Amino acid sequence: MKSGLMFVKLVNPRLGEGALYLFNMCPQQLFEIKVFKEKHHSWFINQSVQSGGLLHLATPMDPLFLLLYYLKKADKEGKFQPLDQVVVDDMFPDCILLLKLPELEKLLQHVTDQKEIDKKKYYKYSKEKTLKWLEKKVNQTMAALKTNHINVGARVQSSAFFSSHQVSTDKEEDYICYAHGLISDYIPKELSDDLAKHLKLPEPSASMPNPPSKKVKLSDEPVEAKEDYTKFNTKDVKTEKKNSKMTAAQKALAKVDKSGMKSIDSFFGVKTKKNVGKI
Repeated sequence: MKSGLMFVKLVNPRLGEGALYLFNMCPQQLFEIKVFKEKHHSWFINQSVQSGGLLHLATPMDPLFLLLYYLKKADKEGKFQPLDQVVVDDMFPDCILLLKLPELEKLLQHVTDQKEIDKKKYYKYSKEKTLKWLEKKVNQTMAALKTNHINVGARVQSSAFFSSHQVSTDKEEDYICYAHGLISDYIPKELSDDLAKHLKLPEPSASMPNPPSKKVKLSDEPVEAKEDYTKFNTKDVKTEKKNSKMTAAQKALAKVDKSGMKSIDSFFGVKTKKNVGKI
């Protein structure tokens, strides 16, 4: 196998969609690519300014998260299969690179049951083993958060939107919830829910309303009227609205009989010139 770095498109284990990864051919290692993007951002390079200042970050990633996606998908058949029949994807053919990673057999022991027939290994997804492995990942993430003195309490409460009586003052629970959220970015939603139950995390209150969004999104769909507004007289509504803004003196003046009176505008109108004959 040739050496060097190679960008590949593989499946996002959380969404099931394509995502960009970096594969180091020698030594064989997988990196995820994160893009930092701001609306107005540029780079100063030597004596020039380059617009579109995207920042791509490559961080090491455990390839077992990607293998786990295919193992769960193959588990629908409910049988043991060789790994080269499990990790197959027409949309992302570069997934076969995962089979060439070092210590692959050791990794698969954490999430699969295995059988060997005629010196050939067969694998089947194990939910019980997977939850135990994910629990270890959560504990490792918690330890890293604590080591780096990252305060997560307020973030957990705002993101989960728990009711006040559900929010625990126990800092340990805050770290567990936050670490669970980070790990959930790499596993399917169903497995994330199973992990939450396995960790005995509190569930968000069903009676609590959704937090208001910062920006109101206008719908393109017409709003259906709940009342018959045609029963109101438009003229009466306008008159009532106009009267509601009048002062007491203006209302009293409005009741005066104005028949025979000239409009005030007539005093300021343009006077017509009379033709005068010559003498």
